[in-house]
Amino acid sequence: MSTKKFMYLNRKAPYGTVYALESLEVVLIAAAFEQDVSLAFIDDGVYQIVDGQKTDGIGMKNFSSTYRALGDYDINKLYVSKESLDERGLSEDDLMPLVYEDEDDDWAEKPSVFVVSNAELSKIMSDQDVCLSF
Repeated sequence: MSTKKFMYLNRKAPYGTVYALESLEVVLIAAAFEQDVSLAFIDDGVYQIVDGQKTDGIGMKNFSSTYRALGDYDINKLYVSKESLDERGLSEDDLMPLVYEDEDDDWAEKPSVFVVSNAELSKIMSDQDVCLSF
C-alpha cells in the first residue's frame, strides 16, 4: 500500500459547528493508517489552534488540547495562513506551541506549526494527493 499525501483544510471556527472536531477525528484516523497527513488552517480555522481556549461560557467541551497529541501520531506539518492571522488581528505568538519529537535528531522537540503565505500554501496544496476541506 503506497502512502498518499492527505491535507485537511480547516476553515471553520472551532466551536459552533461540527467541522473542526470532525476534521480532527478524521485526521487521527488517517494517521493511524500511516498516511502522510498535514493540516492547513485558513480563514476562521486559525482559531482552532489559538492557545488558551475557554469554552465554559458556551457549554461545549474544549477539545483544543487534542491538537497537542498530533505529534504523537507523526502529524507534524501544520500550515497556518499568515493572511488569515493578520485579518483576525492574530500572530504566531497567539497559537498553541505544538511540537513533535524528531526520532532522527535524538528525539529533539521541533515545532509543528508553520505560518506561511497563501501563495506558499497554494504550492504546498498542489503537492498533495488529496485535499479535504472542513
